[in-house]
Amino acid sequence: MTPIPDDLIRHLQQVRHLVIFTGAGVSAESGIPTFRDAQTGLWAKYRPEQLASPEGFHADPQTVWDWYAWRREKCLAAEPNAAHLAIAELERRLPRVTLITQNVDGLHQRAGSSAPLELHGNIHHLKCFACRRDGGDWPDDVRTIPRCRCGGRMRPAVVWFGESLPETVLGAAAEASQHTDLFLSIGTSSLVYPAAELPFLAKRHGAFVVEINPQPTPLSARADLCLQGAAGEVMAALLATNT
Repeated sequence: MTPIPDDLIRHLQQVRHLVIFTGAGVSAESGIPTFRDAQTGLWAKYRPEQLASPEGFHADPQTVWDWYAWRREKCLAAEPNAAHLAIAELERRLPRVTLITQNVDGLHQRAGSSAPLELHGNIHHLKCFACRRDGGDWPDDVRTIPRCRCGGRMRPAVVWFGESLPETVLGAAAEASQHTDLFLSIGTSSLVYPAAELPFLAKRHGAFVVEINPQPTPLSARADLCLQGAAGEVMAALLATNT
């Protein structure tokens, strides 16, 4: 089991408000490929912008819809891993935890996390491409794109290239990051802004910032502690210290 430094154990025991920030590395341990890794086989001939942009959907809505239907099936077939489960358990044990995720797969909720701040949306939900009205869940028959009552086509409720992160969610994430005393950045490359700014924001406001990732990232030099390893292994070890 991964050794957890005494300094982190002490911070976890004394924490008043823990912020956990997760990225694609957490989902990868459940077998969910990253966006570009998923562009294999039938999808290899498309550019990312063709499959995940408003312009791509406007030009060829059926192809984009089929791509997301395929990706959603991959998410539904995956199971929460040890990192998801440890995070959900920490939420139950600690006085205040804010979970912020860049992932759209819904695995945090399936592991037991109640209300993650989903910066990039959720692949299991829909919204109208025209009026942006909430479209609820996907239909049972995913072959045909459903229509909104305004007549517009439904699309996955995820953030595409060229779109801004949802203001209310990003605002809540920034607020939490400014008022945390312990910030865990787990499985994220720290390259995609504005989400990547959150651990630096926490650091500027006095938080103890911990990075958990297999490889160094731009955050590594600024974090108070870097634990190199798989998210599931490190988080299981960290949970074991909080008994």
